[in-house]
Amino acid sequence: MSSPNYTSVLLDRWKSIAAFGFLGLVLALIVSFVQPLKHSSTVRLLVLQDIGTAVDAYTASRSEERIAENLSTIVYTTTFFDEVVNAGFSIDSDYFPTQDAKRRREWNKTVDVTVARGSGLMTVTAYHQDVAQAEQIARAVSFVLTEKASEYTSGSNVDVKLVDAPLNSRWIVRPNVLANAVSGFVLGGLVGLGVALVGYEKIRRRHQFVHEE
Repeated sequence: MSSPNYTSVLLDRWKSIAAFGFLGLVLALIVSFVQPLKHSSTVRLLVLQDIGTAVDAYTASRSEERIAENLSTIVYTTTFFDEVVNAGFSIDSDYFPTQDAKRRREWNKTVDVTVARGSGLMTVTAYHQDVAQAEQIARAVSFVLTEKASEYTSGSNVDVKLVDAPLNSRWIVRPNVLANAVSGFVLGGLVGLGVALVGYEKIRRRHQFVHEE
């Protein structure tokens, strides 16, 4: 018996594979739109440390990077959250649950902090259903970092400067509907591909068994 031509099998069953892909796309869109649609506001800050002239530039930059990473971890804490809410900005505190565990989870979903490798450059992004609230949260986080950085570090010679004012998203950024749709279509298509091949193999083996008899 000649070896199976899987290419022709897939071409013959492309409609079925496409149907699975479309089903995956629809499911991905449903999952996306049942989640809260959020805007973002992003600020960038620079961590500077005055450690004198005895230290080379590379060591200084690595030290600033470590400080920035430590600060980025502090941002997610309850203490820092309280500082942000009480910083005097127009943040709707009712948005966050009163129960401590739920409030922490919501805060962790609301802010995202990254540090550029080899530098003390921090990018802080706040997410909220209301873009104005996202901006207020981003401003409050940057305010607390610039005003109280020394309270969260071991030395008093650390300075945090705001280098990029809040940049608000024009469109919804969470969930990423386009990425989810593409992923859903691809995964659905792969499932359809697997179903088509398994179905073909079952039919081929059944025919082979009949011929052998």
